[in-house]
Amino acid sequence: MATLRVDPDYQQATAAYAGIVAPVPQDAAALRRLNDAAIAAVVGKVPVPERTVTETTLQYTSADGTPLTLHRFTPNPAQTTANTTSGSSSPQPAVFYLHGGGLVSGSVALFRQDIMRYAASTNLSILAPAYRLAPAHPFPTPLHDVYAALEYLRDHGRGHGIDAARLAVMGVSAGGGLAAGVALAARDRGLAPPIARLVLVCPMLDDRTRIADADPRAAHLTWTGRKNEIGWAAYLGRDAGVEGTDVSPWAAPARAADVSGLPPTYLDVGGLDLFRDESLAFAARLARANVDVELHLYPGVPHAWEWLAVGAPVTRRAMENRARALMDLQAQRLS
Repeated sequence: MATLRVDPDYQQATAAYAGIVAPVPQDAAALRRLNDAAIAAVVGKVPVPERTVTETTLQYTSADGTPLTLHRFTPNPAQTTANTTSGSSSPQPAVFYLHGGGLVSGSVALFRQDIMRYAASTNLSILAPAYRLAPAHPFPTPLHDVYAALEYLRDHGRGHGIDAARLAVMGVSAGGGLAAGVALAARDRGLAPPIARLVLVCPMLDDRTRIADADPRAAHLTWTGRKNEIGWAAYLGRDAGVEGTDVSPWAAPARAADVSGLPPTYLDVGGLDLFRDESLAFAARLARANVDVELHLYPGVPHAWEWLAVGAPVTRRAMENRARALMDLQAQRLS
């Protein structure tokens, strides 16, 4: 049977967890409890950057009239004040960040350390909406929450010093699938200005993904096939994972018949990630549709490796590549 190499630096960084057998969740509530505890444990330990990042909040309204919070993380406030005051004549590029959590868990608060790390490394403001979660709020509610936040930035961004024409939509894990879904929705609805860039980090794109016990990745998964099935079922209901059903591509972007017209896209994934094959397939489809794509496959690491092995060389490379993809917005022409 074929084997896959585990990155030695990742293996060393996670040696303390090697003997731990994770509980197997049976439903969405159990998955949320397990996920939130794991996210708090690993993402919460991401070092807070030395440079100051200030968090503020804005309020907006989703499509169903529900008031929601849009969190803003601003690096170096003393240096950016001139560009963030109301009526500024020099709006700046920004990042729209969608947190992960398997569609049923996670929050801006739990991902705060990760968001601050990107704000500090790019010197860009990051906006993160507190979108609602399944199963209490299945599709399309989370997508509507995210799209409404984009519309808010389109209509009011300049007043907050944000150039809506230079907005990157970045999503991590389930947030990556949501980012791709909202990019498809923005294309289909003719959002103007369009999203400038799409940054997908180990995205959760396909509800039909399954993994066999004999797959060489199976022994290394941090996000398992069982967790994936629970998350998608909470989001899509009985149609999850079933071929031939009318699942919206805005919900499961891998099902999109046409991916042309999407923004230039950066995508990365680990070689031991459950999402490896669906990510590679999506990137290939984007390239065939003549969308500019930058793809990174990092061998020997599973889902969420960058939080489990913060100091590993593979993590540093990935963080540098993601930051560069975001900072390219600085070179784009002002709207």
